[in-house]
Amino acid sequence: MQTWYSIIPKSPMLSIYIWIIFCIMPFFFIIQSFTLWQIILGITLILSYFLCHYFSFSARPGLKYMWISFQMLLNIAMTLVFGYVYLALFTAFFIGNIKQPVGFYIMYGLHIGFTVLSIVGGYFIFLDLFLSQTPFIIINMLGVVLLPFTLYSRTKRENLEGELETARERISELTVFEERQRIARDLHDTLGQKLSMIGLKSDLAARLIEKNPEQAILEIKDIRQTASVALKEVRELVADMRTVRIEEELYRVEQILKAAQIKLRLNGDKSEIQMPILAENVISMCLKEAVTNIVKHSKATICRISFYQSDDEFKMTIQDNGVGFERFNTLISGNGLKGMQERVEFINGSLEIESDEGTTVVLKIPLAITHQKGENVK
Repeated sequence: MQTWYSIIPKSPMLSIYIWIIFCIMPFFFIIQSFTLWQIILGITLILSYFLCHYFSFSARPGLKYMWISFQMLLNIAMTLVFGYVYLALFTAFFIGNIKQPVGFYIMYGLHIGFTVLSIVGGYFIFLDLFLSQTPFIIINMLGVVLLPFTLYSRTKRENLEGELETARERISELTVFEERQRIARDLHDTLGQKLSMIGLKSDLAARLIEKNPEQAILEIKDIRQTASVALKEVRELVADMRTVRIEEELYRVEQILKAAQIKLRLNGDKSEIQMPILAENVISMCLKEAVTNIVKHSKATICRISFYQSDDEFKMTIQDNGVGFERFNTLISGNGLKGMQERVEFINGSLEIESDEGTTVVLKIPLAITHQKGENVK
């Protein structure tokens, strides 16, 4: 839970509403048939419980268990003195969010034991009242037993999902690093020797151009032949590199947004995407970076991705309804948008970023120029 009053994390207003109901109920039990001093004692116990519940969220792990213990004691006091058993549900909610297994099971067992004993004692003290409330007391006990396990399992699952996502990101980083190392080795093996040969032959041709022009011409022809062979090998190396298609990246983006519980609104025909490999790689990387920023920083609930391709331009818009940002330059350097801008500018495209009721990223890629660059690579 993000805040001390949060019962339903995604509905803070509903959490506050539940708190109001459960806060009013004990006053009803106290004011109904008790004396002034008992009413003062009851209000003191209720306020003390709320303070313990509040402090337990900001306390260190050791003190956290102390505040939970105080809540249990106050639950017992409210049950035996005023016949009010329902504060135990709040303690059960908090115990369910304990992350340490040992601490969870100890607090869980103690809470169930104390709640059962206090209810049994309550039947002796407030027999008529408890008999009339038996169905609600049973529901309360079911909540005390089941809620902590449900919340603990959910928290554990979320932690495992977070660790899995971190592991995936790490594997992705290692894969990229290994691919870069492989490309570096291939480029070194492919171009290193030939570029050295071209350099040596260029120096030799420069020295022979006056002394022996015919030999210099032969050396220049060898240089041209070596450069052609090197260019052919570079083409083969580029052809072996894995291409990241926009359609594949859109599928991965959909899965990432679904895992982050962000709704995707997609507008565009993926079958109409036809562009050079270089441009498609750049757009795919920029799309991945933009969506990663939305998931990590925007706190958005909806992400809209639209794209359109004409004869001479490809345009993609990525928009969210999150918090946006105020300092453009800071976010650019911090969230990788600067890298996006550099990639887009490399193929003579443009990147526009707006922050008004969310963030909008607009990519524009001129296809005519990228076709020329693609031909140069080929």
